[in-house]
Amino acid sequence: MQVKTKEAINSSKLSELVAQGMVEKKASDVVVMDLREVKNAVADYFIICSGNSDTQIDAIADSIEDEVFKHSTQNPWKREGKESREWIIIDYVDVVAHVFNKEKRKFYGLEELWGDAKVTQIDKEN
Repeated sequence: MQVKTKEAINSSKLSELVAQGMVEKKASDVVVMDLREVKNAVADYFIICSGNSDTQIDAIADSIEDEVFKHSTQNPWKREGKESREWIIIDYVDVVAHVFNKEKRKFYGLEELWGDAKVTQIDKEN
């Protein structure tokens, strides 16, 4: 009997799954930053969003991991910030998800730090 396994996915598809996980939990200001053409970039994509409360930030992070695992059986290489829930990072190596509270997002300004990246705003579906 053969067991069918899910195939590895590329960073572009992975970035879509991360964004979908964010949208599923009503994240605000979802932005996909394509860093593939940026010299010395640490990943192919940064996907950034904001949550309105600690509870929502936690739920968004869980949704990202669930969505990615459901479609690829891939777990994050590393995750940080679950305790404080002000800035949760979920690192899939080529794709890094950043789930911020609004104040921390404004303070760190990742969109400005990586100004050479191609930025796509994700509109939430109603």
